[in-house]
Amino acid sequence: MNEEIRVPVSLPLDSDGFLRRECPTCGREFKWFSHEEGDADAEAVDQYFCPLCGVASGTDSWWTPAQLEYMQGVSGPAIDQLARDMIADAFKGLKFKPNRSFSLDIQTPDPLAEPDDMTIVEPPCHPNEPVKVPDEDAARVHCLVCGSLFSA
Repeated sequence: MNEEIRVPVSLPLDSDGFLRRECPTCGREFKWFSHEEGDADAEAVDQYFCPLCGVASGTDSWWTPAQLEYMQGVSGPAIDQLARDMIADAFKGLKFKPNRSFSLDIQTPDPLAEPDDMTIVEPPCHPNEPVKVPDEDAARVHCLVCGSLFSA
């Protein structure tokens, strides 16, 4: 089976429109601004730089453990339905009837909440890509897009 399941999942933004991220290198959290789909101000990149340690990584490398756990949990009902459909298809036309109450019993998690924390800094090289960093790190920050170090 090479069937791909896509389940849309929304993650919460803080009141300024920032999404929490975690650097895969240093493990520290920060936030980047979440542009709307098709926003002309959003930079098209194939990697981002950590504002805290300056190391680059691919665009899909910045999930926090809580976000990953939430996304897996939210996907549970869709996976459960797919399993039931596959079992029903496998026994289609036979006298044997699979148990209709079969379930993988994947628990749906509580919604995530995003607190309004951290300090907003705008890199002079890419002011359209502001980040939020812990207050104690706001003095020296790397640009999310090009990795340039700047002082806030």
